[in-house]
Amino acid sequence: MRYAILLMGAPYSHQASHSALRFARALVARGHRLEAVFFYHDGVNNASRLAAPPQDEPHLVDAWADLSREHDVSLQVCIAAALRRGLLDEREAARHGKDGSSVTAPFELTGLGQLIDLGTRSDRLVTFGP
Repeated sequence: MRYAILLMGAPYSHQASHSALRFARALVARGHRLEAVFFYHDGVNNASRLAAPPQDEPHLVDAWADLSREHDVSLQVCIAAALRRGLLDEREAARHGKDGSSVTAPFELTGLGQLIDLGTRSDRLVTFGP
């Protein structure tokens, strides 16, 4: 089956991000295809390259990036939600006159149209939120 995940929980404020990551890994381990993860609302914080959790906690940003590289999973970040929270890629940082960026590959800023597309292309769209 082809799955997509909608993640709306911040990485260290709720269990949603950790649960979504475990679910994603279980999917691919069972031979299913994970098309993409769409980060929305506070879930966009999972894409911040500036995250530096304590060493005794999982580094969820790196774990999502590893999943993407290992299984060719698209990591899509809602651009409107990201900009509201100060998360920008290099292009958006330049466009808004900001000094630096906080979102890099494999995460990509996209619009809500991508979420709709995911819903139509996937057999299941599973939501994780606070």
